[in-house]
Amino acid sequence: MDFELSEEQRAFRDVVRRWVNAEAPKAWMRELEADQEHYPLAFWDKMAAQGFFGIGIPEEYGGLGGDVMTQVIFAREVARTAGGLLWVWGLTSFGGAKTLVNVASAEQQQRWLPAMAQGKLRVALSMTEPDGGTDVLGAMKTHAERTEGGWILNGAKMWTTGGAVADRLVVLARTDRAAAKKTQGLSLFFVDARSPGVTATRLPKLGMRSVGSCAMGYDNVFVPDADVLGEPGQAWRAILPSLNNERIMVGAQCLGAIDGVLEDALDYMKQRQAFGGPIGRFQILQHYVADIATWQKITELLLFNTAWLQMSGRDTGVEANMLKMVATENAVKAADLGIQILGGMGYSAETDMQRYWRDHRILRLTPISNEMVRNSIAESLGLPRSY
Repeated sequence: MDFELSEEQRAFRDVVRRWVNAEAPKAWMRELEADQEHYPLAFWDKMAAQGFFGIGIPEEYGGLGGDVMTQVIFAREVARTAGGLLWVWGLTSFGGAKTLVNVASAEQQQRWLPAMAQGKLRVALSMTEPDGGTDVLGAMKTHAERTEGGWILNGAKMWTTGGAVADRLVVLARTDRAAAKKTQGLSLFFVDARSPGVTATRLPKLGMRSVGSCAMGYDNVFVPDADVLGEPGQAWRAILPSLNNERIMVGAQCLGAIDGVLEDALDYMKQRQAFGGPIGRFQILQHYVADIATWQKITELLLFNTAWLQMSGRDTGVEANMLKMVATENAVKAADLGIQILGGMGYSAETDMQRYWRDHRILRLTPISNEMVRNSIAESLGLPRSY
């Protein structure tokens, strides 16, 4: 097993890194993230112009192709400066596009993937129930009933990131209330966000402020049969590969954030003067950056291993959960130590340490809480289900 990037992968990484340094510097990301009223469309447009939304979309649909490792490389490089604003790319590219590639019919893929590859169609994932949080299935009240030519969708969702500016919404709803198991009787709808009855209300939040998360309402929304993804009633099993891919991308985002934290911490320790010299000579601060560098390496190894397993066709459910848990906790710990290293400037909105912390604290809770991840890992080891 070789975790070294290939020559082609290194070349791609270097291209992305140069683009990020030139077109998406940290100062601009701070400015964009602070604007709670406006989605960072300028960042979207820059990525669309470069063709980055085509990463992971097959070439026959106008994409750039590329496997999960290509997505990992891109996500890591962008997150180094963008932090949580990576989701401007991620929701459509590894959320919407991956779902379509895994679940949609050939006709549906031809209908939507080219526009997504060109950055002309924004997608948001609308899964979480208001009363459910991680308990998506047990709390599922959003439902759809058969009607002539399609379905009538009713319900509500929470924390639909990007919902206010989305063109399409991936909505999970119950379509068979008599199903024997919670995992059965669910369907996936690719809802036109401009359909009558769809509403979006932005929610104030701690991090990723400009990438607004929304409470969504679905009031008698008509969804034509042509916009149902996969077989009605069989959605849960169909979307599981997409959920594993999401956890891998979360790991890549967190690794990119740790890269950014370490970069800023080292720069500051070399430049900041106190008590007659640079603070980088203080042993305790050297221990802090040693810890950050170690968390960086641990996260990288687990990320590359999980991506390699997925590319090998293996079931990565357990590994993807482990990666999500370790990466999110390491990113938050690294950012917290970064704030400590910078002192007062770490708390200042003029630097990025506080943004790295704010943007990644949420990922310990979503898309599944780390407590539930631990439950799942324990269950995979043969212990009884705890929930």
